Amino acid sequence: MDKAEAKKALRKALIEERLNLPDRMARAEALQRVMRIWLFDRPDVVIGAYWPIKGEFDPLPALHRWKEDGELLDEPQRRRIGLPVVNKEHKTLTFHAWYPGCPMEEDAYGIPKPKDTEIIVPTLLFVPCVGYSAGGYRLGYGGGFYDRTLAALLPKPFTVGLGYTQGYIDDLEPEPHDEPLDAILNDNGVVWPV
Repeated sequence: MDKAEAKKALRKALIEERLNLPDRMARAEALQRVMRIWLFDRPDVVIGAYWPIKGEFDPLPALHRWKEDGELLDEPQRRRIGLPVVNKEHKTLTFHAWYPGCPMEEDAYGIPKPKDTEIIVPTLLFVPCVGYSAGGYRLGYGGGFYDRTLAALLPKPFTVGLGYTQGYIDDLEPEPHDEPLDAILNDNGVVWPV
């Protein structure tokens, strides 16, 4: 089995394992708490995230609470949340404003995205991890959207991977195009940097 086939098999096994975690809801609640604590002192007012698919952790409840907390603090600049929209031509992502109840539509991959909301530029970006390892490297779905987006974004946002403890890969070898994350959080706390 070559490297690409091995990565594809690993990706498939990790997704299957994640979908079948008997305690996935308890892990999600734990990661919600980790996220809220981690966000407490962050200065960011525009955060990019993702719509969860295939058993991924859902960051949106914690981010909605973060947004509401900012409104209670009467901050001069309103906190904003963005979700990715795929640019088919460049195979990169832009982030469009999202809020609970905003109009949504499916993208080319069947993933919900905000419909007709403005483009926003996040200073902090939460990224889903199928798997992750030391050094801030993640295993995604293999499309390279986040790697291309992070390589092109200026200024580059602070990037944080989110995943469950079962997604840790001891021997994940990054490829030359892989963009390392600045931090990784899981249901036990901060995984990277240690």
